Amino acid sequence: MARIAFGGFQHETNTFAPSQATYDDFLRPGAWPGLTRGEPLFEAIKGINIPVAGFVEAARAQGHALLPLSWCNATPSAHVTEDAYERIVAQILEDLAALKDLDGLYLDLHGAMVAEHVDDGEGEMLRRVREVIGPDLPLAVSLDLHANVTSEMVAFADVLEIYRTYPHVDMAATGRRSAVQLDDLIAGRGGRFKAFRQLPFMIPLTSGCTYEGPAKEVYREVQLLAQEPGVTGISFACGFCPADFPGAGASLVAYARSQEAADAVADSLFEAAIERESAFALEALQPTEAVREAMRIAAHSHKPVVLADAQDNPGGGGNSDTTGLLRALIAEGAEGAVLANLYDPAAAAAAHAAGEGAEIPLSLGGHSGVPGDAPLKASFKVLRLGDGQCTGTGPFYKGAHMKLGPTALLETGGVRVAVASAKVQLADQAMLRHLGVEPADQKILALKSSVHFRADFQPLAEAVLVVVSPGPVVLDNRELPFRHLRPGLRIMPGGPVFAPVAAE
Repeated sequence: MARIAFGGFQHETNTFAPSQATYDDFLRPGAWPGLTRGEPLFEAIKGINIPVAGFVEAARAQGHALLPLSWCNATPSAHVTEDAYERIVAQILEDLAALKDLDGLYLDLHGAMVAEHVDDGEGEMLRRVREVIGPDLPLAVSLDLHANVTSEMVAFADVLEIYRTYPHVDMAATGRRSAVQLDDLIAGRGGRFKAFRQLPFMIPLTSGCTYEGPAKEVYREVQLLAQEPGVTGISFACGFCPADFPGAGASLVAYARSQEAADAVADSLFEAAIERESAFALEALQPTEAVREAMRIAAHSHKPVVLADAQDNPGGGGNSDTTGLLRALIAEGAEGAVLANLYDPAAAAAAHAAGEGAEIPLSLGGHSGVPGDAPLKASFKVLRLGDGQCTGTGPFYKGAHMKLGPTALLETGGVRVAVASAKVQLADQAMLRHLGVEPADQKILALKSSVHFRADFQPLAEAVLVVVSPGPVVLDNRELPFRHLRPGLRIMPGGPVFAPVAAE
């Protein structure tokens, strides 16, 4: 039996997003628990599809003694404030330093955190962790598929284990794989040789979906190469594009019992990704075009057509409040359409004050100042009210105890819109059922999500269309004013090559 400390600090940072992540944002629960320290962590994460829960389950089955540090997560946004970063890292390091006779450490990180004062949030954290635990204590780290892996992360961790699915239905499974890796390292069976490669092109966010296309093929290669003789681990990260620092982009890392084996599988996976570069091209529609196509399909189908309002995805740093797609649905007279969830606490409060059945004037959404967007001023009927508490039932949010705050189902111009008081991407049918909307019975579902919704909604959909409505989770990287990427990186498959925008 080994003594293993564990914890986590998760944030996906969109450096072009409108709102920063404060310390209070990490305290506040949303889809997942807020900042939890020490023994209460066991109960807070129990049964949820997140890596730390999978790790605890597997490590306990291995018979190890587990010592909880802290774990926290905040909705993706702009930079983590310096105050939040330093307070949370200090808390984890303080508790870690107090533990004696450790045999190993596991950390559940994201891999795309940028703080106000630190570009590589995870790399810097791991450097500080190594100062506490020393160079030899086995350290396993799980990362999101959208990690922007850096050489510092690779250097300071003994193994990085990365999700293999997008939608991320294997988060807990990745934690379990991390437990196996750490157990092997503690027992002396793990591969201590590493190989790290960064791809020369960025992968658009929606092109990394592993349900289809090139991403599905690349992750099939990951599973095959993991079985090669001498290989102890191999992972591929699609990267998170809207993060303006040199480490942004797709990458891979391999572990083996010899440097030759690590380099060989890393090179094989690198070539497999390079061969598919053109297949990662972006496919998306403008709002009016998407709504008209959805209406055409829905007219001859008994299944809903799903529209992904991908650029206002709160899971990628959007505020979930832009109105571009909602306006298109209303303008085109999209019968049987529901848009969810639009973040507007003031509108939700007004609906609760008025009560079900009331007609109220609202200036809905559009409050985050996204270029090309504005509040929708109209009269809305309050159809249904909710308390925002529901439990995820789909593959992505399974077991998550969501706290969305006061919610309301409103209607204007024949289109219904679900309004929430917390920013959580719409990726679980329970979030709609909470307001009396049965997803399978709708003609059109417009969801504030990029890809994660596919895990629970694609099986019931006639078609899925990606929409480029206003929002900060920009899909076409050519529209982002990058200044700090590494030289030579192609910001879209096939080009162009990164060229800094001149300072004003």
